[in-house]
Amino acid sequence: MRLRALLDTEALGLRLLGGADELDRTVRGVMTTDLRDPSRYLTGGELVLTGLSWRHGPADSEPFVRLLAAAGVAALAAGEAELSPVPEDLLTACERHRLPLFAVDEKVAFATVTEYVVRQVSGERAGDLAAVVDRHRRLMSAGPAGGGPDAVLDLLGSDLDLRAWVLSSTGREIGGSERPLPASVRAELAGAQQAASRTGRPAPHRVAAQGGRTYSLFPVRAGAADARPDVRATVLSDWFLAVEADAREWPDERLDLLHGVTQLIAVERDRRDAGRVVRRRLAAEVFELVRGGAPPAEIGARLRAAAPVLVPGAAGDEPRWQIVVARVDWAGGDVPSGPVAQTLLEEALADPAAAGPGEADRIAVAHADDKAMALVPLLPGPPGPEGGPAGPEPLAAERLQGALRGPLSRGLAEDGRLTIGVSAAVHSPDGLRGALEEARHARRVAAARPGRVCVAGHEELASHVLLLPFVPDDVRRAFTARLLDPLHAYDRRHRAELIPTLEAFLECDGSWTRCATRLHLHVNTLRYRIGRIEQLTGRDLSRLEDKLDFFLALRMS
Repeated sequence: MRLRALLDTEALGLRLLGGADELDRTVRGVMTTDLRDPSRYLTGGELVLTGLSWRHGPADSEPFVRLLAAAGVAALAAGEAELSPVPEDLLTACERHRLPLFAVDEKVAFATVTEYVVRQVSGERAGDLAAVVDRHRRLMSAGPAGGGPDAVLDLLGSDLDLRAWVLSSTGREIGGSERPLPASVRAELAGAQQAASRTGRPAPHRVAAQGGRTYSLFPVRAGAADARPDVRATVLSDWFLAVEADAREWPDERLDLLHGVTQLIAVERDRRDAGRVVRRRLAAEVFELVRGGAPPAEIGARLRAAAPVLVPGAAGDEPRWQIVVARVDWAGGDVPSGPVAQTLLEEALADPAAAGPGEADRIAVAHADDKAMALVPLLPGPPGPEGGPAGPEPLAAERLQGALRGPLSRGLAEDGRLTIGVSAAVHSPDGLRGALEEARHARRVAAARPGRVCVAGHEELASHVLLLPFVPDDVRRAFTARLLDPLHAYDRRHRAELIPTLEAFLECDGSWTRCATRLHLHVNTLRYRIGRIEQLTGRDLSRLEDKLDFFLALRMS
């Protein structure tokens, strides 16, 4: 902004004392000081506000003004609260060094002047930066030049002092500030963004996150996403921009700038999606062979032909393979599950926090019918400490569920479920058919559990839980009602806590001492409760068969 604009703003109460020929100078900032030598804190272009406490006599004005002029400040504004009128020696020094001098009325606080200047300068800088963003967007639309979204996010930090991050719906950090966000904060922001999208709240969304920091969230709409008929189709896989600031009182220029940044990021998202098309097609071909019962030699030949795309840089190493199967179910069944689960798996398995050290471009995902299937390669690494080959650990179902439950539960809300099954790692194409069956059965085990996000692994298929998803619902209800309904009814009438006591007793393998300690009960009280359970159900908890029936009933309830 120009000095002339300050003089024309009546609310600031500034009077020009000298330097009328210099009013076209540009103001780039503001500083309040009463130091004798503030030059070390000046970078040029500032409006310097001073209460004149540094002045003890007429001889002090000349060196003070000389230092300001040498630093390249735009102007000096002297307050009249302490010394009124402004001393003549200060005016003389300013005229000698061609430094414009203003008087600030004693009724006007320096904070008022500072706030006005900062607001105006920030708006102008945002406008300049918006032009840079527009250039980057045009460059990125035309090709890979332009530095990508990280270049513009760097500009937000350097020019507007805004720290910003691009995050996925799973909380994966795609780019942004040099200071990474903690995983818990990323998960919290991802959940907040999905909840806002589900309810149709206008952006930006303000979130007060852990640690007392405030963030403003701007959705990134790729392609024609704004025209989608149902937000549930992409809410689990959208990207968004998180800015560490409260955008509620931002001027329109700055909001327009941030929306421009999101459009630029959307271009990058479209480009990455286009790069996944080939991997999706190759994955679909491999899974079609596996599901169709093709010979292992044919599957192996297809994998070797696809290796440069599926496993870039493998250099002849044979990877182990894992298969992950996912399904997203919505109430009403009116949203296609396969494509939603496909893009969700691509985001989830690209997240180091959720999927171990696997890289985004080494995940190939296809979808068929209502499920998505991911082919995950695990390349051998350098030799381990005992001489054997080291490499990434296989995906763990528990770790994957822990990473996805937090950020995705709010997007699923009350009408959606995500269920995932994870196979064991296999060492050759011969094992892919078995791995696919493992992952499919594990997903059915996960689907039998309560919760919005459920993941099951292959290790659970050797357990009794493999059988539970295949028990018909009417048989399940009848079995659990016969054993547990009398206990639930008794607990409701007497608050006796028989069900929690039964669960603890079975988990302690029938040990009276360990169970009593766990429940903080006297052993005699525990014996009374177990006796009451046996009386109400006609069962004997000293018999293995009855213990097993109760155990299964609790698992199926």
